[in-house]
Amino acid sequence: MVSVRCRQCGKELDGSSGRAKSCGCPNMTTVSRDNISAHDMSKVVMLNTSKKYEDTSLTSADLQWQEERRKRKVKRLDFEVK
Repeated sequence: MVSVRCRQCGKELDGSSGRAKSCGCPNMTTVSRDNISAHDMSKVVMLNTSKKYEDTSLTSADLQWQEERRKRKVKRLDFEVK
């Protein structure tokens, strides 16, 4: 279950039911189960959520691989045109 509050109008919405709920103000904050949408997401506050979010930061080995990949050159092929 996801609960959010629209900062523009102050209305609290929860996504417990399967139906989409909207606050009706010009920001149009809408909650439908786990999906949240609005015209300006900076005006939406998450109150609670049932999902657990993991830290997906890159390790030092991943960063090194990305840096090496960035330095690769493009291999050009020359073809003879007859």
